[in-house]
Amino acid sequence: MPEKRRRTSRKITVGGLDIGGGSPVSVQSMTNTDTRDAEATIAQIKRLEAVGCELVRVAVPDPAAAAELGRIRRAITIPLVADIHFNYRLALAAVAEGVDALRLNPGNIGSAARVREVVAACRDRRVPIRIGVNGGSLDRELLDRYGNSPEALVESALQHVGLLEKENFELIKISLKSSDVMATLKAYRILAEKVDYPFHIGITEAGTRLRGAVKSAVGIALLLHEGLGDTLRVSLTAAPEDEVFVAYEILKSLGFRQRGIELISCPTCGRTEVGLIALAEAVEKALAHIREPLKIAVMGCVVNGPGEARHADFGIAGGRGVGLLFRRGEVLRKLPENELVEALVAEVENYLAARQ
Repeated sequence: MPEKRRRTSRKITVGGLDIGGGSPVSVQSMTNTDTRDAEATIAQIKRLEAVGCELVRVAVPDPAAAAELGRIRRAITIPLVADIHFNYRLALAAVAEGVDALRLNPGNIGSAARVREVVAACRDRRVPIRIGVNGGSLDRELLDRYGNSPEALVESALQHVGLLEKENFELIKISLKSSDVMATLKAYRILAEKVDYPFHIGITEAGTRLRGAVKSAVGIALLLHEGLGDTLRVSLTAAPEDEVFVAYEILKSLGFRQRGIELISCPTCGRTEVGLIALAEAVEKALAHIREPLKIAVMGCVVNGPGEARHADFGIAGGRGVGLLFRRGEVLRKLPENELVEALVAEVENYLAARQ
């Protein structure tokens, strides 16, 4: 999608990462470790960094978790967001520990004085606040007035925004998340007409790895196609690294970001005479560490495969126990099926080494 079609949003900076204002759509995730276990949390964040995560959120349920935030922040290279619910003291502790942003709904932390105290701390350290409205936790008053609807999500967000704006605080981003794809889309459409703060997008409670990936891809792609999205999380009942993988696949398919390989592979059919599924999965795993954008093809026919994937940078095509290794449609050599993956990986690695 052309960049000119993206919604014009104001830009905020989270720990050196620009969000909104035409900046690249960033990819984030959330740890599922106990934040009080700093070593486990740091280890998971480093795994997320390795697969391209650009912003990470951690749960802060109590003072013991808040006390570990500084140690975690010093050990990682991407911005750290503290997820706070209801307790303003935890927000103050998180800011004091050096987090880069808060996920906090100011209407849920008590009096205006408490909101003012949190805002003052965030303003002093230039710490943005993400207002996160979830369809599963709307106020009873809003549910009575609007039902569980997009309008209720928007009204909830605007109420929280109003509390921050009353304190002249505008380092804000907003998320409106529902497990209903079309309700989420409508909510962002409505809110986009009312504010220019950057949007964090995603489909909450999307499901397990496969089901959640499908649902998230549909919802996020619709939002991005309409220019509604500055940063995103794919919410899966799966490892956080899987969330990042799916996020980049969505962004790559829409032309928003290019990171790592794009795998082109045949669907299986009765004409396939090679272990295509195993080959494709082996190639994907073996090249998962590649960051440079490359098109890699795994084809199930030695006759038509190289031609069908001529636009791929590298590929293999197999059949009847043998296969071809090719580059941009040109056959390099013929190999036994059990040597194809190793040969393809070596060809890619040699190509990248020569470019350095």
